[in-house]
Amino acid sequence: MRYNLSEVFDLIKDRRTIYPEFYSDRKVHKEIVEKLLNAAIWAPTHGLTQPWRFTVFMEDSKVGLSEFLVEQYKSFVPESDWVPNKLEKLDRRPKSASAVIAVHMHRQDSERIPEFEEQAAVACAVQNMLLMATAYGLGSFWSTPKFLDTEAARNYFELRPQDKCMGLIYLGYPNTEWPKGQRKPIEYLSTWK
Repeated sequence: MRYNLSEVFDLIKDRRTIYPEFYSDRKVHKEIVEKLLNAAIWAPTHGLTQPWRFTVFMEDSKVGLSEFLVEQYKSFVPESDWVPNKLEKLDRRPKSASAVIAVHMHRQDSERIPEFEEQAAVACAVQNMLLMATAYGLGSFWSTPKFLDTEAARNYFELRPQDKCMGLIYLGYPNTEWPKGQRKPIEYLSTWK
């Protein structure tokens, strides 16, 4: 074996969503965020298009992100449907995280590779980041609000019209016990022929 399979499988099983409400004040250093980004770029990519792009928010820039998220929610959702708790979370979560990584799909100019394959490659890049975060003992949360797929969001993140923001990765050191997980047994989810 090239790797300790037990440790690799344990890492995969141990990855959990931990919300920013459960992060401590301990800062995630820039070097660790860079390690996560470097893990991301080793995801599979059809045609080696490498469609992932990242915008990292740390320190004071998280406040601007928080304001943008609240504005977007208010402009995307009719006022009669506003959920105060949702608005409060959009405002608080970026400030509670040590770092937030906006993940984007940079569409290939020729569009030779189908868009769903580019999106899948970005999702694989996100999984690499989340696994590395788990290995570092970081809590992570991949948030995908619908209003990130708007012209206003593309403008905010300085994306082209054909690109997409595919979510926000919140990172921080948990101040709570690491959550346990469960999944259905594979017998219920697979068919062998």
